[in-house]
Amino acid sequence: MKRPTILQIVPELDTGGAELSAIEIAGAIVKGGGRALVLTQGGRMASRVTEAGGELVQFPAASKNPLRVWLNAGAIARIIAKENVDLVHARSRAPAWSAKLAARRTGKPFVTTYHGAYGESSSLKRAYNRVMADGDIIIANSKYTRDLIRTRYGTAEDRIRVIYRGVDGGDFDPGAIEPARVASLRRSWGLAPKMRVILNAARLTNWKGQSVLIDAARLLKERGALGDAVVVLAGDAQGRDGYKAQLEDEIASAGLQDQVRLVGHVADMPAAYATAHLAVVASTQPEAFGRVGTESQIMGCPVIATAIGAPPETVLSEPAVAAGERTGWLVPPSDPAAMADAIAAALTLSAAERAALGVRARGHVLRSFTLDAMCRQTLAVYDELLGTSLQAGFAGENTQ
Repeated sequence: MKRPTILQIVPELDTGGAELSAIEIAGAIVKGGGRALVLTQGGRMASRVTEAGGELVQFPAASKNPLRVWLNAGAIARIIAKENVDLVHARSRAPAWSAKLAARRTGKPFVTTYHGAYGESSSLKRAYNRVMADGDIIIANSKYTRDLIRTRYGTAEDRIRVIYRGVDGGDFDPGAIEPARVASLRRSWGLAPKMRVILNAARLTNWKGQSVLIDAARLLKERGALGDAVVVLAGDAQGRDGYKAQLEDEIASAGLQDQVRLVGHVADMPAAYATAHLAVVASTQPEAFGRVGTESQIMGCPVIATAIGAPPETVLSEPAVAAGERTGWLVPPSDPAAMADAIAAALTLSAAERAALGVRARGHVLRSFTLDAMCRQTLAVYDELLGTSLQAGFAGENTQ
């Protein structure tokens, strides 16, 4: 049987769940006995494609210019023909338009992954977003996302597959983090030995809620409940220098210069969670999945997340579960007081209580949100459309 060739397209490979998923699925395709092409403009994670056994094709996939999108469709169609591509998988809107046109011209199956909630403030934006629901099969990264697709576009349920974003329990293993990695981060963040870290790992953009967390820290300080804790805002500004300056002003106005720090991009996220006493997902708009919620839990790090979008699917919190089954806290969005209360509760856990919560949280993620499950289920989508045996090959089963 011919080795199937799967082409994924993603704008850049800098940071983010869509980008990391493209790399991880490339590795799974190769392990399953296929060939993996990734079309992308590049980025700091680009080398990981070839490390995973895939083939990186430099391509202007990030462009939103309509003419470039149209020209890209022709270029992708030529790549499909030249490389004997069997299936096209798009992970972002602008390149999805090009990829859809190319797939239709060449008669190849077209798969999309609906990675974001995608705001629809106008009919034009809605029309632009719709391409992500035009796949022969649409992968939704949560039940929330599935329901969003069905509500917005009336998409038949049998075309949607819910495949949760998976976490690698080997990379994200608290027992595998060398103390030197934690010490290095603490030095780079300027932390004194006994300072506890409240970690917010998110790109610097308004809807990620950094301002809400700063306001919650102000309330905690006024109550005398912040103690030795330091809020670390870890994420790129990605050109949003005005927003970064706004955050710096808010920190200064609250008198929190010593207890809130902007540290930029962090490459070693497992070590970041190992360094943190608590992780916070402060988003004020729905997260389609929100990988910080699962990554922190699998590292045994308590997490607080806003109760919109997918986090209620990934974080077990009262009243949905009993207090003894909780793996974190869910709070209303844009509510600094509620967030401050949850942070205070997390900071006052005893060492034994925190350890027990961490064990529950790691077990919860290992049961429901593993990288292995994400890879198997994605390969099963490819097999369904192509009649191949990539999933069996990935699992090490004899496919002869």
